[in-house]
Amino acid sequence: MTGSDRLRRYDLYAPATAGERRVDYRDAVDAVLATFGDFHPRFAREARRVFDDGHIDSEIRAGKKMGAFCASAVPHLAPWVLVNFAGRLRDVAILAHELGHAVHGMLASEHSVLTFHPSLPMAETASVFAEMLMTDRLLRDESDPDSRRELLGGALDDIYATVLRQAFFVRFEISAHRAILENASTEDLCDLYLENLSEQFGDSVEIPREFRYEWLGIPHIFSTPFYCYAYSFGQLLVLALYRRYQKDPDAFLPGYLRMLSYGGSARPEQILAEADINASDPAFWQGGFDIVAEIVDQLESLPAA
Repeated sequence: MTGSDRLRRYDLYAPATAGERRVDYRDAVDAVLATFGDFHPRFAREARRVFDDGHIDSEIRAGKKMGAFCASAVPHLAPWVLVNFAGRLRDVAILAHELGHAVHGMLASEHSVLTFHPSLPMAETASVFAEMLMTDRLLRDESDPDSRRELLGGALDDIYATVLRQAFFVRFEISAHRAILENASTEDLCDLYLENLSEQFGDSVEIPREFRYEWLGIPHIFSTPFYCYAYSFGQLLVLALYRRYQKDPDAFLPGYLRMLSYGGSARPEQILAEADINASDPAFWQGGFDIVAEIVDQLESLPAA
């Protein structure tokens, strides 16, 4: 391909299309709670506490922080959730994601303030799972090709950003720390980062030279070194767990709820063992990669935008 034929790094997260469907906030809340209730009554009950206690800020307004997050302060209080709901289908999935975080905290509320927060590798176990539940429900109810493309494309973007991109951040950190011990300069580190991007994208994406400086704007690299591995692990874990859920929901649920109730009071391998999961078994992880392949197949089966 020539340079003009390739996707540019600037455009990597640009939506392929935007569906016209808009969702009222109240309808979105009802849909999320219904989806949680279909999964397990306690999921819906705990999520509803966030609304009953007034611990959610959903409107878009001047001066408000953008993005979305959930803050679990202490075990006995419902967590606080911030979203910026604009009525897009993806906003419904994001709402489910943040409420999944809240449910995780409340299911672990029997632990102390020191141990009820999940460890980083387990921190997305409820949130990404809840988002996948919601996305599946939206896809079941949505026939418009553009809206389906928006949902599927967004899900695939998230998987790339949370698995592959984060893993390459850590690979860069490893090489950068080694280079620093050999008196590497800032320019040397920029060269290493550009090599990292070239390895990541091969000839599929055009990488402008100024992206050699991108690492300087990534706070994790400076404030929490080697943190990003947890994103990759967490996303891959949830994909594999979701495949187990799809195969046998009744057998899956008891162990999954026990996993969430641990919070951060045990090591990840112990928590997973409670659900009869051997994290060293490649077959367990393969289920998640199968889900990714199915998302790609669904995208490719849609009519051209």
